[in-house]
Amino acid sequence: MERTEKLSDRIMEHLRDPFVRAAVTVKSKVIAESGNFLRGKGFVELLPTIISPVTDPLNHEVHNAKFRYYDQEYKLMQSMIFHKQLACTAFDRIFIISPNVRLETSEKASSGRHLFEFTQIDLEMRDSRREDVMEVMEGLIVNVITSVKRDCGQALDYLGSDPAVPSRPFPKVKYLDAYDQYGKDFETILSKSFTEPFWLIDIPIWEREFYDRLSDDGKTLVDMDLILPLGFGEALSGGEREWEYRRIVKRMEFKGSDPKELSWYMEIAEDGNLVPTAGCGFGVERLTRYLCSLDHVAKTRLFPKVPGQSCI
Repeated sequence: MERTEKLSDRIMEHLRDPFVRAAVTVKSKVIAESGNFLRGKGFVELLPTIISPVTDPLNHEVHNAKFRYYDQEYKLMQSMIFHKQLACTAFDRIFIISPNVRLETSEKASSGRHLFEFTQIDLEMRDSRREDVMEVMEGLIVNVITSVKRDCGQALDYLGSDPAVPSRPFPKVKYLDAYDQYGKDFETILSKSFTEPFWLIDIPIWEREFYDRLSDDGKTLVDMDLILPLGFGEALSGGEREWEYRRIVKRMEFKGSDPKELSWYMEIAEDGNLVPTAGCGFGVERLTRYLCSLDHVAKTRLFPKVPGQSCI
């Protein structure tokens, strides 16, 4: 009779895996250097919001995680997009090293890029444009890779990885141009063909949520994704935000979003208390996976949460 693997055995095997230990060491450096870089650029670090009546509705299927506490329903934070916007009424530049819970569907388990508990570094900048965020992130990525190569050489050697320090500015590819040329799998095709990170810009309106700012063409958003090369795929999403009440209402109508679910946010917008911002969030595990040349982000965490699998 075939022996069924016990969860406890799988846990201990993972904890003893030297590849995992090496990758976690690199990830620790990624987090430390990212924070130091952003502080040096005038960003104020905030602690993450874990629960809230609202969270990012996202633009793909996930299982909702929510509970009632007294007379209020709360949700586990999937992304701090609304809180980041509001934080920029108090500070010009903010960042958060934030745990996120997104209960992804089980088919994401084999992607190599998905966990249902992961770490995201979020940042937001007041009175800024998409290009300002891209400039900051290019500097951060170059600094992080340089520091990892300098200080984590033993771990990288064990992992057999030698990530290149990319040149700036990163290339830019327009979403619809890429779609027209390569079809629906354009992101995978381009990621495999590039040898350095590149920006995917001008995301179509139907691909994102209502808070992303609509460009003057009425079809695309002032958004960007950072695509990692060598087939490692998307690691960052962001862009400029809608902040004027009437534009937010129109965008919600287009997306079919219910303003009542965001009543307090809509009241703040209607009172003119939102400010223009731009920002992004990048997945720490995805960037670490690329730096370490790993087949799955699960190897970047001691206690990974893989969609559809039993975890601790």
